[in-house]
Amino acid sequence: MFETVAIEAWGGVGFACLLLLVFLRVPIAIAMSTVGLIGGILLTGLKPVGLTFAASAFDSVFPYSFSVIPLFILMGVFVTYADLSKKLYDGMYALVGHWRGGMAQATIGACAMFGAICGSSLATAATMTRVAMPQMRARGYDDGLASGAIAAGGTLGILIPPSIILLIYGILTGTSIGKLFIAGLIPGFIGMLLYLGAVRYTVWRNPKSAPIEAKAPIAVRMRQLGAVWQVILLFGAVLGGIYTGWFSTIEAASVGAFGGLFAAIIRHRSLSFLPSALEEAAKTTAMIFLIIVGTAAFNAFIERTHLPNLIVGFVADMGLSSMLVLILLMLMYLILGCVMDGLSVIFVTIPIVFPLIQSLGIDPVWFGILLVCATEIGLITPPVGMNLFIIKGLTKDINIRVIWKGVTPFIVADIVRIAVLFAFPILTLYLTMDVH
Repeated sequence: MFETVAIEAWGGVGFACLLLLVFLRVPIAIAMSTVGLIGGILLTGLKPVGLTFAASAFDSVFPYSFSVIPLFILMGVFVTYADLSKKLYDGMYALVGHWRGGMAQATIGACAMFGAICGSSLATAATMTRVAMPQMRARGYDDGLASGAIAAGGTLGILIPPSIILLIYGILTGTSIGKLFIAGLIPGFIGMLLYLGAVRYTVWRNPKSAPIEAKAPIAVRMRQLGAVWQVILLFGAVLGGIYTGWFSTIEAASVGAFGGLFAAIIRHRSLSFLPSALEEAAKTTAMIFLIIVGTAAFNAFIERTHLPNLIVGFVADMGLSSMLVLILLMLMYLILGCVMDGLSVIFVTIPIVFPLIQSLGIDPVWFGILLVCATEIGLITPPVGMNLFIIKGLTKDINIRVIWKGVTPFIVADIVRIAVLFAFPILTLYLTMDVH
């Protein structure tokens, strides 16, 4: 009994050390590898850990299914080089730009669509800050409303497929990536509608925060809408192919990467962008795979300590309902999302939390969507939301407190979305019923 408790205590100490390293801004891959290796050496010795780590490092990145990661990353990079963000923004502005606050709403819609083909919240926020912020400020929009719309809209990229964070969650937990992608559609759409409502509320409270624009001629609006055909075609091919079963997730990623390349070639009329795009995709892929290797080392250590089994047994002995446990986990993820980026949260907590989710019989697809929604709030939560810092870095003359105030209605909208998805799981799972 003493040995068992001691071993499990090692797991708790290791997890605490990992959180400390992450909070100290040690790269997540290095933090997980360090804790996993040192913890393993203290438990079993140097030679066994060396053999285990060598094998797990290879096994963690070797599976063919992992090829989906660089393919979707390539798709996002090519889309960025194709400069589709401006076309998306102009297209959405043609629809709603003449409303009061329409330019902010167009920004949110453009963020949703750009995030759907880019897969990165941070990249979406940075891109739309460059595209939308100058135009909103030039037309007299309040800085708080403008920055809040961009910061919140940028978070839609973490949920609407193809989402890198959902991709990583699916790989780590063995959950169907196709189901996760399809499951993100309705929650992402709900999030976009709630954000649009937050804009309407803001301009209702303060009409001076956004002017009313004159409606553009119908010919101009139709031309702007027609320019987004590449985005619609690419999004429809990737998600439509997965949903209908025409091709697998890996094949969908290949189609997306090729489509993004074709769009970038049309934009540049040459392949001059290709070396830079491939280098950027390679760096991002290498970073993610290095984290996966570190996760394998940490998982091996945690499994040796039997800490997940202890937590599962503890919750069972407490007699807590699965819904109460899920509420407590969501509160934990809300807090962690405020101090860590979403990808780090996933890698750090899944080895501990997912066995508990399985033991309670909670649907892993539903949990994955709730988890992502909770962590994405951290991207816009003061004082450490990463999207807020991106906007501040690109618009240095805006006071950070103005950005904090402007994003508040959108944080409320996110909390409402989590409550709705928690109360009605069918909203997340309905579209996945026909996906295998």
